[in-house]
Amino acid sequence: ELFSPSQKYQLLVYHADSLFHDKEYRNAVSKYTMALQQKKALSKTSKVRPSTGNATSTPQSQCLPSEIEVKYKMAECYTMLKQDKDAIAILDGIPSRQRTPKINMMLANLYKKAGQERSSVTSYKEVLRQCPLALDAILGLLSLSVKGAEVASMTINIIQSIPNLDWLSVWIKAYAFVHTGDNTRAINTICSLEKKSLLRDNVDLLGSLADLYFRAGDNKNSILKFEQAQMLDPYLIKGMDVYGYLLAREGRLEDVENLGCRLFNISDQHAEPWVVSGCHSFYSKRYSRALYLGAKAIQLNSNSVQALLLKGAALRNMGRVQEAIIHFREAIRLAPCRLDCYEGLIECYLASNSIREAMVMANNVYKTLGANAQTLTLLATVCLEDPVTQEKAKTLLDKALTQRPDYIKAVVKKAELLSREQKYDDGIALLRNALANQSDCVLHRILGDFLVAVNEYQEAMDQYSIALSLDPNDQKSLEGLQKMEKEESPTDATQEEDVDDMEGSGEEGDLEGSDSEAAQWGDQEQWFGMQ
Repeated sequence: ELFSPSQKYQLLVYHADSLFHDKEYRNAVSKYTMALQQKKALSKTSKVRPSTGNATSTPQSQCLPSEIEVKYKMAECYTMLKQDKDAIAILDGIPSRQRTPKINMMLANLYKKAGQERSSVTSYKEVLRQCPLALDAILGLLSLSVKGAEVASMTINIIQSIPNLDWLSVWIKAYAFVHTGDNTRAINTICSLEKKSLLRDNVDLLGSLADLYFRAGDNKNSILKFEQAQMLDPYLIKGMDVYGYLLAREGRLEDVENLGCRLFNISDQHAEPWVVSGCHSFYSKRYSRALYLGAKAIQLNSNSVQALLLKGAALRNMGRVQEAIIHFREAIRLAPCRLDCYEGLIECYLASNSIREAMVMANNVYKTLGANAQTLTLLATVCLEDPVTQEKAKTLLDKALTQRPDYIKAVVKKAELLSREQKYDDGIALLRNALANQSDCVLHRILGDFLVAVNEYQEAMDQYSIALSLDPNDQKSLEGLQKMEKEESPTDATQEEDVDDMEGSGEEGDLEGSDSEAAQWGDQEQWFGMQ
């Protein structure tokens, strides 16, 4: 009762701010609402009783928290509570002329998430009208299929008026290619930007370049760019989930574990550390744990594509295919230009013998993303499942390998086809050619299988050994090597000339077992609910 109405309003806002920082969002919304009611009452009394000219009232009224700022804070609370409709409603209540750039930016992101693309575009454009150098607004417009030329026209005046800003038009062009799925041109454009002295060693550009190489299936260059970005910024978190996934796929699980620990030391409030740890679990065949970690990542960031893919893959490998399909579809919605999202969904269809659905999806990807080595191989993968379309698969794989002779997935599928046809010599030539300029665990293992088929046992053992040196957890290579050793040992024991060669050859790799994870991980699993 000792406080004036304006002081009560201030105290309610301060209390709500404190609750917000303590993450008590519902309580904060309640206090912000009370503050707005107090402000409304304050406005009414000030209209009824005009100022008497008291000098102290003017500065006090000037320093009162803005009503618009209070509404923005309420919207922030609602987004933290995942009540996006309420957040949109509170911001929509602010007249257009009173909306600040950050309010329009939040509205644009919320509209985009809700699928209201036209409203989202309008809000992003309003941000750019007020702040022509708002790069996030530019990216938002490009992601909503607004033409790069149109976006560039909204920044042309500022580019011409400020020196050393000519790179921005090229930057917009590069990310326009990114969002249309033209990875090759996007890579070339960003590489040309990176060579400019102003943007040399720019961590953000290096991260984008690494991601583009990954999308284009060039994992080697992707890893190199991620490592370069990481050296320049040891606290980098963005994109590290993809980097961790690539390392795990290469069998570098110790590196993945170290990366996960380092990221957790930086922040455990981002999805990336959880995804990296989840990749380590997934490639260690601990699918229940991978599922839990993927769910935790989604809880922190529902827009994390890599977290959705991790959880979807874990569900698929646990036999919960229909649940996995939901996650892959959501990943496609968030990243329609990323081929790995479609690959995950098609693998689910094939696992449930839904070949027709897989074929429809593969054809759609081929038409949408264009005829490149990756889309050709994906379509061929589905064609291989149906005896009627074997010849079509062969034609598609030949086209893919003509475009990119080193594309590992295409080589693997072509080798699979040659194995079915028992054309082992052709398969060996294909694999030797692919391994001439790169070393890959799967290719060495398949070459070992082909060499066994043509009775080249010693070289087959060498190939299995190379595969295991690249990925000690590759079970198929270990099985192939152990099978060879068992078959060779009784025969060679009778041959005196081979005794010396066989000394010590019976050593077996001490491979850590992949026991199923304790039930507690299953109990702790968080479900990803579709809105």
